[in-house]
Amino acid sequence: MTTTRTWAERAAALDATDPLAGLRDRFLPAPGVVAYLDGNSLGRPVAAAADRLGEFVHRAWGQRLIRGWTEEGPDGPWTYWPERIGDRIAALALGAAPGQTVLADSTTVLLYKLARAAVDAAAAADPARRVIVAFADDFPTDRYVVEGIAAERGGSVRWLQAGIAEGVTAAQVAEAAGPDTALVLLSHVAYRSGWLADAPAITVAAHAAGAHVLLDLCHSVGSVPLALDAWGADLAVGCTYKFLGGGPGAPAFGYVRRDLQDRLHQPIQGWMGRDDPFGMGPGYVPAPGVRHVVSGTPPVLAAVPLLASLDLLEEAGIAAVRAKSLALTGFALELVDEWLTPHGVEVISPRDPELRGGHVTIRRRGFRGVVDALWARGVLPDYREPDAIRIGPAPLSTSFTELHDGLAVLRELLDGGHHGR
Repeated sequence: MTTTRTWAERAAALDATDPLAGLRDRFLPAPGVVAYLDGNSLGRPVAAAADRLGEFVHRAWGQRLIRGWTEEGPDGPWTYWPERIGDRIAALALGAAPGQTVLADSTTVLLYKLARAAVDAAAAADPARRVIVAFADDFPTDRYVVEGIAAERGGSVRWLQAGIAEGVTAAQVAEAAGPDTALVLLSHVAYRSGWLADAPAITVAAHAAGAHVLLDLCHSVGSVPLALDAWGADLAVGCTYKFLGGGPGAPAFGYVRRDLQDRLHQPIQGWMGRDDPFGMGPGYVPAPGVRHVVSGTPPVLAAVPLLASLDLLEEAGIAAVRAKSLALTGFALELVDEWLTPHGVEVISPRDPELRGGHVTIRRRGFRGVVDALWARGVLPDYREPDAIRIGPAPLSTSFTELHDGLAVLRELLDGGHHGR
């Protein structure tokens, strides 16, 4: 059996050869935290975010005042931040050309906008298309949104099923989608298990049935390389506060493939999505292109920390981020097998790296109370029902030693008979 010292030495050796190791010092320290293992829920703040916020308050906001909406500044007129930041996210993390992505609203609101637009367009072309295909164990927001849209539009939801350690496959989509299907909504990485869906094959299957595809990228963007344009994806939504590190409540982004932008009409018509917002004229005339997805005033202040985090992602490159992510989760699986499996802990994430996103989920009865004990010891993973701990190391901010030390505390608790009940 491998000794604790050997595992610690292995972690140190992995850190010594980590090409992204130097970026960890760019994050603000968290005194008292032994291991932060919840990057798949909320990323740590880049130290530069604090400086950029201060600079923005004192200069961009404090000195330019209302002129900031229309005058050029260091980051351009605030009015056009949705497209400019959207294009930057697209280039760094989405595999998408400019002019298809905007930063706006929350994930829930953008999911509603784009899902409603797709369902309405399908029903207008063929009244029989009123079914939404979705995953029965997807993130709650996704399920609630499609339930609400189906009720509003006289449609229904066809639920796909998968085991807790699995996710939806292209074969399931091909079987479920048909002449009555308007939309397929799926998460690219399952929030519970970390299952990485075959997005290109799922898109092909949905298109073969004549349906649109809306991908939820919340648990993959900034962790897994994406290629929305190459996949032929129709629509996508993602948050920016997980692996993109935009901070609590940071705005989400929406992607609409270029050829769909004048055919899909999102339902929340607001002044900032109008062709000439400052003209304030009568009636709603949608702005051309993806801009019409915007509704209200852009969340400018909330986007400032995201700019600092995107700088770091650009420096690292998404390919290097993915390589380290797989190394971190692979190391986590080794430690779980060695230390935790003897205590009845089971892995409910794919072991195949080709099927695994950026986090690993483990399960054992009583883990809810164990998480409380971990937090008290300065180890911060995530808990999800039923009885599951998600280990989400963020490649830019997490070291192999930190991951080792956090799981060592969990092992100590289980060795000591802590059952969490």
